[in-house]
Amino acid sequence: MKKIIVFTGLLLLSALFFTATSSATPYVVVSIKPLHSLVTGVMEGVATPQLLVKGGGSPHGYTLRPSEAQALSKADLVVWVGPELESFLAKPLTTLGEKAHSLELEKALRNDLLNKRHSGTWEAPAHHHEGEHEAAIDLHLWLDPQLAQKIVILTADTLIQIDPDHQQQYLANKENMIARLQELDNELSKQLAPFKGVPYIVFHAAYQYFEAAYGLNAVGSITIDPDRKPGAKRVKEIRDKIIRLKARCVFSEPQFKSRLVSTVIKGTGAKTGTLDPLGADLIAGSDAYFQLMRRLGDHIVEGLSE
Repeated sequence: MKKIIVFTGLLLLSALFFTATSSATPYVVVSIKPLHSLVTGVMEGVATPQLLVKGGGSPHGYTLRPSEAQALSKADLVVWVGPELESFLAKPLTTLGEKAHSLELEKALRNDLLNKRHSGTWEAPAHHHEGEHEAAIDLHLWLDPQLAQKIVILTADTLIQIDPDHQQQYLANKENMIARLQELDNELSKQLAPFKGVPYIVFHAAYQYFEAAYGLNAVGSITIDPDRKPGAKRVKEIRDKIIRLKARCVFSEPQFKSRLVSTVIKGTGAKTGTLDPLGADLIAGSDAYFQLMRRLGDHIVEGLSE
């Protein structure tokens, strides 16, 4: 009798172990908040991905904390843009085990990406990437809802490969996110249509995908590299451009000092506004991307309205 009880107990333990193992969910790490939001939407009801760059941190010069490095070491999947944007991830990702997958969006979406703007005083329209070196690519790719839809599809496909047990949930979430992104795209198209021809200046060249998606007329940026303060020559060039093209607004960013923008617009008659490409103050989650994009639209309208 005792042998039967022991044997039955072992069977129950085995069944519990098997259930826990078979239903285990992937450990996913995402670099920046907008991507994290999209990945969270795809993983809704399965698991919550970990976000690396929190708050107002910039991916350009970020340094991994020990806890973040530990999270990376456990990852089944890492979703990021690429080494040109998140350089802090390039080396750690080479040390991940064989089980870890890396979804590098710069590679996956290469044919859909735009050329990087190499001057802060551009006027020509954007052109699509045609085989240039990767450093010539603009990697702020999440700022176009149509590309966001492709990110959702890529994420779902990758998760299904890693975790086929939750395939139906990933597919349902994918369809839901795509519907929401299409609705967002239509909403922004209508909202921004009246401002297509209005010239303005941005703090740094981070918004090309947003501008191309909605036909906006950004005519230059104060700086190319947000981590470098522009010199007197650059400031004069931008001031001259504001006056010559009658730029209606110069947008700063919450991560950087707005005093520079005040200096640039002094005496030009241009307004000031704020644009944030990362959603520094937003709560991370599946809604963060939609809040970020709607706020960009609202701030563009506010800055360009007469």
